[in-house]
Amino acid sequence: MTLSTILPRGHRRPPAERGRRGFTAADPLGALAILSVVAVVALWVMNQGGPLGLTTADRAMGSLGLLTGLLASDLMILQVVLLARIPWVERSWGHDLLTRRHRWIGFASFWLMIGHVVLFAVERAVRAPDAMLDALVRVFVTDSWMLFATVGTVLLVMVVVTSIRAARRRLRYESWHLLHLYSYAGIAATFPHTFVDGADFHETWTRVYWWCLYGFAFAVTLVYRIALPAWRSLHHRLRVESVVTEAPGTVSVTLTGHRLDRMRTASGQFFVWRFLDGPGWTRGNPYTLSAAPASDRLRITIKAAGDGSARAARLTPGTRALIEGPYGTLTARQRSQPRMLLIAAGIGITPMRALIEDTAYATGETTLIYRYSEDQHAVFADELRAIAAHRGVELIFLPGPRRADTSWQAAGPAHLDDDAQVLKNLVPDIARCDIYVCGPPAWITAVRRAARGAGAHRDHVHTEEFAW
Repeated sequence: MTLSTILPRGHRRPPAERGRRGFTAADPLGALAILSVVAVVALWVMNQGGPLGLTTADRAMGSLGLLTGLLASDLMILQVVLLARIPWVERSWGHDLLTRRHRWIGFASFWLMIGHVVLFAVERAVRAPDAMLDALVRVFVTDSWMLFATVGTVLLVMVVVTSIRAARRRLRYESWHLLHLYSYAGIAATFPHTFVDGADFHETWTRVYWWCLYGFAFAVTLVYRIALPAWRSLHHRLRVESVVTEAPGTVSVTLTGHRLDRMRTASGQFFVWRFLDGPGWTRGNPYTLSAAPASDRLRITIKAAGDGSARAARLTPGTRALIEGPYGTLTARQRSQPRMLLIAAGIGITPMRALIEDTAYATGETTLIYRYSEDQHAVFADELRAIAAHRGVELIFLPGPRRADTSWQAAGPAHLDDDAQVLKNLVPDIARCDIYVCGPPAWITAVRRAARGAGAHRDHVHTEEFAW
């Protein structure tokens, strides 16, 4: 490591003590999402008469079935837009928050879709009790485009079931991601019957509304999930330069490329990577930068946790890489306080290593707490010490297994039961810190709880979950 790689790069220091964040682009985004739901309900009321139109049992079932279907369609479109990787949406909400809201909206749309299916099935059964089986066959198979809708519904059910936390634990990331992509096929399969059979799609202006909504979701997905990553991969021409073992099962991959500064990548961000090293290259994996980005070089550090990450150790110099990104908001752009506290567990040290390298701060203004299970897994220990010595970072190593599942501390004779007090003892002025946290989800939750108990404001805690 040379001195030039660990000195600050002249970023302007952010203003201190700005307090809570004001109005951001996230506010109108949320308002537009709510407005789209209100618009759907308004369309239903105008076309179906609202509650006044629920005069008989079968009509009530059909009308409510239409409403649940419309709401499910609207929320599915919102899901697609949320994770379409629109740059200003990513910057406003951050990938973690977008992922959580995508999941909440996904489960809401799923149950609305189930309600839509059940209500229409009951409506047909009520109308033809003597020919119930034929009625159900027609509504799910033989009516116009209904077979496609049924197949699409089955695909969406599969996606939701595999998204439940218990199911995700049993799947490799690559398998889960491949199954998740079937949601696009499911939405596409349900699309035709919506426009052919939906009573709310027969008016010209309602058709225009829905065509614009679907068209917008398709356009942003095409541009930001396919076209932009393809262009960046071709333009920047990233190739593997070297692969270095950092710890058992953990390697750092350094890549060189053309005009990488044009991507305006910041320390703390991540890319979705695909290495053209043979079969399986199409499955992308998210890896965070583990060194400050340069105009011709990027570095990522990968811990083997599945087929894709295990292959990283076998990469050879010259291997071409395709990228999506940069993504994530765990960057110095979040700063609003005069001090920085960075807390990492395990491989969560990767964004912290990059952040302390090139973020603007004075000597004594930054503290890094690094928790790891064993000394052999202390990734970047020497690099961290070198950066700390040159830039005046207080470096605290906490080796050993966690004290408890609900604690962020390492077990040991010196630990205290009060997690918040331990953090307060380590960083007395924690209330004046921007706190950056990266690690497993349960551990992050414990750190958040301790930080709040120690006096930190929730808006000053910035996280990146090391999970999918």
